[in-house]
Amino acid sequence: MVDSTQYLVPSNEPSNERPVEAPAAMMSQPNLRPGRSDLPFYLLGALAGIGTGWIDVAVDDLLFTALLVLMACMLLGLLRPRWPWRWVVVVGIFIPLTELAAYLIRTVKPTRAQVYGSFLASLPGFAGAYGGAVVRGVIENLRQGK
Repeated sequence: MVDSTQYLVPSNEPSNERPVEAPAAMMSQPNLRPGRSDLPFYLLGALAGIGTGWIDVAVDDLLFTALLVLMACMLLGLLRPRWPWRWVVVVGIFIPLTELAAYLIRTVKPTRAQVYGSFLASLPGFAGAYGGAVVRGVIENLRQGK
């Protein structure tokens, strides 16, 4: 036999029980202030990606391009540490797009290897973005005295 008291059936009667509230630490969203938008940071990331792509076309040095991506993503991860992967996407997508624009506009065309390398240049951005987010967390903990 199945005991019918183990199943909860909703009733239409008002309940005297108060809902259980989550602790404040679980409800707080770190580094998110009301009224502040991430739009300027997305624009900064797009500008960094376009600049890095332009330098990649002009200089044609993949290591220097990767260093610029690392620095831009680290700065953005430090400024906005929530979801650091988004900065890699924002910065990294504009490098191949800038190379495509250079291919269509300029007389000096980027090589096929340079275009493929521009996708690989975004990989160090993950280390930079997550490294910046970790540094921001350490700074926040030091300010709070933890």
